[in-house]
Parts: sequence; C-alpha cells; structure tokens
Amino acid sequence: MILDLFRVTGRVAVVTGAGRGIGAAAAIALAEAGADVVISARTADQLAGVARQVEAAGRKAVVVPADLSDLDAAAGLATTAVEEFGRLDIVVNNVGGAMPRPFQATKPRHLVNAFNFNVAVAHSLTQAAVPHLLTAGADGAGTGAVVNVTSAVGRVAGRGYLAYGTAKAALAHYTRLAAADLAPRIRVNAIAVGAAATSALEIVVTDDTLRTQLERATPLGRIGDPAEIAAAVVFLASPAGGYITGKVLEVDGGIERPNLDLGIPDL
Repeated sequence: MILDLFRVTGRVAVVTGAGRGIGAAAAIALAEAGADVVISARTADQLAGVARQVEAAGRKAVVVPADLSDLDAAAGLATTAVEEFGRLDIVVNNVGGAMPRPFQATKPRHLVNAFNFNVAVAHSLTQAAVPHLLTAGADGAGTGAVVNVTSAVGRVAGRGYLAYGTAKAALAHYTRLAAADLAPRIRVNAIAVGAAATSALEIVVTDDTLRTQLERATPLGRIGDPAEIAAAVVFLASPAGGYITGKVLEVDGGIERPNLDLGIPDL
C-alpha cells in the first residue's frame, strides 16, 4: 500500500523548536506516523502540551526544556534520544529565526547571531546525531534522515530580511553540502517555508489589514497551516522520500517575493 511508505513506525525522532507552531505540528505528525519523539524548546509548559498529543497518538515523548542557542544543549538531544529510546532515526532542525531590521540597523553581530541560531545549532545537533543515524538502517528500516526548516526568504529578496534571509539561505546550502557529505547512509533535505499560521505571525493573522495584504500577495491566496509543513516533514523523513537527498522543498503558497511588505522606505 502506498500509504505504508509514509509510516515511520518504531523510529525515533528529535524535533527542535517543538513547543509550538511548525515544530509542535511536526512532532505530532511524526508520532501519528509511528515515531517516538524527543521534543525540545525553551518553554516546558508548551512542550508538555505537545507531549500529551504525542501520547494521544499512541507514541512516547521525552520533553527536554532547553535554550537551544546553547550548542552543547542542542547536541545533547541526540544522546538523550539514544539513552531514552535506544536509537535515533530522524532529526528535524526547526529552531531558528531573527528579527527583521532595516539595512543600516543590521549590525555585524545580528548576522553572526542569525547564523549561529539558524545554522550552527542545526549543525551541532546533526553532527552529534550522525553516529546514531548511521546505524538507523541496520534493522532494515532505511536510512537516517535529517530535515532542516528554512524559509522562502532564503530564496527571495525583500527589505528588512537581511540577517534572517542570509542565515536561511546558508541553511539551505548547508543542506545540500551535508547531503553530499553524508550520502548514501543519511539523507539530508530541507523545507523552505512561506507564511504559516504560527505565533511568529500572530500580529499579522489577527490584523485584518495585514492578513489581507499577505493573502493577496500569495498565489494560493491564504496563509499556510503548520500541519501542511508537518506533512512535508513526514514525507521527507519517511520511506516515501527515500530517493530524495540534498533538496529544498518549497512549501510556500507559490510566492516569488516576500508576501509581507515591512514598509521600509528608500534610504
């Protein structure tokens, strides 16, 4: 049955930034597809709510509250997965972000911080996971899989997104380079996300004027649902995506430019 290719039964995943939004949706979707999960973010209460939904899907969740800008904390999630579940098959690098700023207000430290949070954290966890991912296929379950969550702004240009877009572009190319380094036993892919209805966009989705602007600038005419991103995570992590590596899947409503104009004037 074709739907069996989308199952990850008996596998173990680590999902970062899993307290809400895309990370929470990805963790729950992987559980519904059969995986146990290690979930991490800053806020314990949010993680506890996600863990309850994982358990409602019949799988186990290990909650690790942590500031994942700490590279050692990020790397430690791989060890936690193996200690708690005995294996690690899937890594979802979802944590990241950077505040928008005009060009002249974007200092070198903003670029450094954005790179560290969006790329170095993903690398720290992925590198720590590699020895375990290499054994993920030993029982015939398939190759280990890494899914990085990047952004459409890493591909298209708009004002105010200099640090964030540069970091997400770096994560996209990191994905291609890591895939080359880790093939054939570990697959590495990414999802370039457009505007999704998460807490990061709360100020937009609750403002009729801003929401309408965003929807009109999106070819599909609406804001994405985190579940749609989560479905792409399951696809890339599962046997259904078994012949895909080093690719960036665009789940962005069809945009070819940022669909949120920050209103930054000419210099």
